[in-house]
Amino acid sequence: MRKRLLIAGCFLLLGASPAVAETPLTAGDHIGYPMNAKERVKTPLIWQIELIDERDQSTEVIELNEFGYQPGNTVQRDELVVFAKQLAEAIDTPMRNPTINKDGVITPGQARVILAEEELIDTLLHATFLDSQIPLPIYVTEPTVSEEQLEGIDLYEIGAFTTYFNPNVAGRSENIRLSAGSIQDFVLGPGDQFSFNQVVGERTIERGYKEAKEIVNKEFVMGVGGGICQTSSTLYNAVEEAGLEMVERITHSKDIGYVPAGRDATVSWGGPDFKFKNPHSHPVIIRTEVSLERGEITVSVHSNQHITP
Repeated sequence: MRKRLLIAGCFLLLGASPAVAETPLTAGDHIGYPMNAKERVKTPLIWQIELIDERDQSTEVIELNEFGYQPGNTVQRDELVVFAKQLAEAIDTPMRNPTINKDGVITPGQARVILAEEELIDTLLHATFLDSQIPLPIYVTEPTVSEEQLEGIDLYEIGAFTTYFNPNVAGRSENIRLSAGSIQDFVLGPGDQFSFNQVVGERTIERGYKEAKEIVNKEFVMGVGGGICQTSSTLYNAVEEAGLEMVERITHSKDIGYVPAGRDATVSWGGPDFKFKNPHSHPVIIRTEVSLERGEITVSVHSNQHITP
């Protein structure tokens, strides 16, 4: 389901008359426009637009003057790009399906909310002084799985894989535990795509990740989040057994030891990602189990239907 929000536009004029030029100019038309005294009276000195979020009716007033507008000068697209990106960071929300843990506790899903940045920029550049309302392109996509579809989703194990690590290497072990927890109980509906980097998020000290060895350009170096590739590689082997479809996978530049050669999936924030999608006609759920005592991680994939190899 898609929804659109609105912008209410307003402007302040130099002089008492609300009149504008006979052919309304857009925000991007002013450069080089001949401005005589009469036209200056009819042209807004300060151009304000009130952004309205219809979800809660909250508003934010911006002045196009802050983006380069003044009588005789155009709005600067580059500055609108920065503004739209900042606005999107506050609005955009990834879609997440509802999920259920081993105890049967359901966590509600959340809709995907996206601000179409380029559409917003073009709309503002083509705005005229006569525009009082402009559609703000915010789109909402509901989860692809309902809570009712979670019933029996873990009935059958359709894929699983276990790898082992040295539990005495504390930083690396903690990174494996944290990253495995991020994908715990993740549900993919039919056709849904999984991105390891998007789901696990950035690996930072602030989020609890530790420094540990990782492979960079065929060499072992220390880096925050070292060891999470064991999580992604274990996940790869489990989802392949479950019949999920690989979208993006890159192997390490040297042998890593905890999986057979060529059976790994390297990941890096801002770099390689591991992506796959659910080609089945029903949802699947990912489960993880990490033992810091035994030094092992298991990833399994479950469904309410058997999968024929």
